Amino acid sequence: MWIIKGMDFRRAALSLVGLSRRSADIPDGILPPARNVSKGIDVTGALTLETVYRCVSVLETASKQLSIDVWRDETKLGGDDYPRLIAKPGPDLTTTDLIAETVASLALTGNAYWLIGRAPDGRPVSLRVLDPSECEPRIDTTTGARSVLWRGIDAQSTQIKHLRLLRVPNQPRGLGPIQACAQTLAGARDMSRYAANWTQTSGVPSGILTSDQELSQEQANEARKRWNESNAPGKGVAVLGKGMKFAPLMLKPEEIQFLESRSFDVLSIGRMFGIPAHMILASLDGNSMTYQNITDAATDFVRWTLMNYLREIEDALSTILPAKTKARFNLDALLRADTNERMQTHKLAIEAGIYSADEARAIEGL
Repeated sequence: MWIIKGMDFRRAALSLVGLSRRSADIPDGILPPARNVSKGIDVTGALTLETVYRCVSVLETASKQLSIDVWRDETKLGGDDYPRLIAKPGPDLTTTDLIAETVASLALTGNAYWLIGRAPDGRPVSLRVLDPSECEPRIDTTTGARSVLWRGIDAQSTQIKHLRLLRVPNQPRGLGPIQACAQTLAGARDMSRYAANWTQTSGVPSGILTSDQELSQEQANEARKRWNESNAPGKGVAVLGKGMKFAPLMLKPEEIQFLESRSFDVLSIGRMFGIPAHMILASLDGNSMTYQNITDAATDFVRWTLMNYLREIEDALSTILPAKTKARFNLDALLRADTNERMQTHKLAIEAGIYSADEARAIEGL
């Protein structure tokens, strides 16, 4: 509870959270709680932010919907010819697991590492996604050759495959959103903690006692003490002295700009990961999302965000598979239009002789 004199109520409330300059009329004891501003943030700290978790979850969910096609020259492989390395990367690792864990590692650290198991004849027979915190990538400054130090082993690329999200020239590590934008994330975490501490530690006083008379610090402290004693639970009706008024302090989040700041943080983190606002369940003020807007945003997400992860995985698999064999994600599940649009596309393709009606049925799984 505060005691103030001759000060606008709203200005006093805003002063509480440091959103306006401190007035000389405010006694020395009236200050907002100190904010401990972090200089950076690590992966564990970033994952305490719900928007970061949501962004990584969206990337994982999108990638897990995709299958991998394998081509040798111009022939699509299937059945017994389909590489077992992709169909079953490990004893306890499915293709979906491999994709999801790799995407998560890239999103969180900018790097992913596969341990390649090989048969006695040198054929790759298994893949395992390693903990990126246990891996230290290196570059030979003389030859430019890359290797990865893992558990005391200096492994070459034939033993451990290193995948990087954002490639920085002459840097051994890839750069991920969290590492590139650590300051932004630290600020978002500080705001989240500040808001939580604000409510948990009763940083907002129950109200403000005002007086039309000059009060010394001692008189203000005494008035506050008497008010708190008389206003304790079970004390009944409070009695104010001459010239004293009590105004309950009820700050709205909009007034102290918590909601605005946190909404900005959500959009900023989404932009950092390249995730459209509707996918992280965020609203855009002044923008109405239509079906076409959402469809276009989803397509842009696949092209300009998800493909960065998928192409890295495709290229890594292609270098491990036998020569002239390429792995490519089938994007139909994500780029699939609605029924009417697909039928119109099939009609145009059949009329143009691009493919037959039977092939159109096969595409639709009929």
